Amino acid sequence: MRILVIGSGGREHALAWKSAQDKKVDKVFVSPGNAGTFLENKTTNVSLDLNNFELIKEFCINENIDLVIIGPEQPLVMGLSDFLQSNKINSFGPSKGAAQLEGSKTFSKDFFAKYGIPSAAYASFDNFEESNKHLKKIKYPSVVKADGLAAGKGVIICQNLNEAENAIKSIFKDNAFGDAGNRVVIEDFVEGEEASFIAVVSKDTIVPLATSQDHKAIGEGDIGLNTGGMGAYSPAPVVSKKLNEKIINDVMLPTMQGLIEEGFPYLGFLYAGLMIKDDDIKVLEFNCRFGDPETQPILLRMKSSLVDLCLSAINESLESYEIEWDQKHSCGVVIASDGYPESYVSNKEVFIDEYADPDIKLFHAGTKMHDNKIMTNGGRVFCATALGNDLKEAQKKAYNLVEKINFDGAYSRKDIGYKGIE
Repeated sequence: MRILVIGSGGREHALAWKSAQDKKVDKVFVSPGNAGTFLENKTTNVSLDLNNFELIKEFCINENIDLVIIGPEQPLVMGLSDFLQSNKINSFGPSKGAAQLEGSKTFSKDFFAKYGIPSAAYASFDNFEESNKHLKKIKYPSVVKADGLAAGKGVIICQNLNEAENAIKSIFKDNAFGDAGNRVVIEDFVEGEEASFIAVVSKDTIVPLATSQDHKAIGEGDIGLNTGGMGAYSPAPVVSKKLNEKIINDVMLPTMQGLIEEGFPYLGFLYAGLMIKDDDIKVLEFNCRFGDPETQPILLRMKSSLVDLCLSAINESLESYEIEWDQKHSCGVVIASDGYPESYVSNKEVFIDEYADPDIKLFHAGTKMHDNKIMTNGGRVFCATALGNDLKEAQKKAYNLVEKINFDGAYSRKDIGYKGIE
């Protein structure tokens, strides 16, 4: 079999690595990929214009691609999965219509309200003046969100009116999030513990993946600016078996059935970002793809075939598929460029000390090859991931791997997994 993975981050390195482990798979192409996918066994980077769907189709036909796995949100929101499926190319990822769950926060909040999915109270605005008036009527803290895709950074928690006014100004006047900020959602702040619920979905059949929890804030103790994620671990103790069933019944199934009613039956990974307080669940957001950095520790624990899982969903035989998981815990620590999630400098040479341990894996994210050297090429550069008999051991192994990665300005949090250990 021959696989094409779309994307360039840590998630895509993990998807390509896991696909290549399948004995049935001869070749994995990654577009555009990174230094990690360049170095991976059975894997080749290819340069395709991801806006040119015809070009991607021709590549799939010429290379006899059996399955396309779409990693990032942008191609999904643009309709790449629909296009490939309409040309009889197996594509794992939701349609353009279903991907609106992530592509527009206004769409998702309206959808939650229509189908009774638990979420915070909200209001949506497409101009500065009306949104600014609304800020004077609400309680604080409150949350301001850019409506569109903002690479995980378009959410601003505001402690008071002044902070909220500055957030609105940065979105509408300063264009901080580009086109993603043409509209904003202002919603109530929800207290509790944040958790990720990620599943493989085919219409109304839901197969949950291993539970996980990520750390979004840049600073230790989960303080500071929001990022795309500074690390994650699996399993997540906060998601009990009882809570797992409640999430499926109160969140996932109504969402799937609502999408079917809207004419957008879901296919692909679906990631629910949840806030949990006692037995109360609120949906913060949906991501229509695998989370990053949750993908890395989850796939490190997955013993089953990722390719068979994706094809079962495409062929609507998911209800009979059982995923086998390693009983060990996993922890992934993101190594970022100094200054992330704001301004940072790339093109720093990376030096990696040798290591040999089957329970650890370094996933590349913001890297590239230049003159046979690994160079930094983004804000989040690596995810050092490890298995352990318990979370504390997995954490220790992951941080031992972090110590083997060196580049100018490397930064990582020192407490990834602390919630699970506590």
